[in-house]
Amino acid sequence: MSTFEKRAAARRARMVFSRAKSHEQAEQWDLAFWQSLSPAERLSAHVAILRDVALVQQAHINHQENTDGSSQ
Repeated sequence: MSTFEKRAAARRARMVFSRAKSHEQAEQWDLAFWQSLSPAERLSAHVAILRDVALVQQAHINHQENTDGSSQ
């Protein structure tokens, strides 16, 4: 299992879900959820998101590099 897959599995185990009847209700739930976390937990979540975005961007670059040369 890759590092990404391990992090994804750990993230799925911590996920909290809610069902909203409107966008406004979803926004209120989201705000309450994030405010219930400590500053350290919010920062940790932000850093994890940034890391995942960087991994996706790098994977996209790698894919482009691998497919650009194959058509010549």
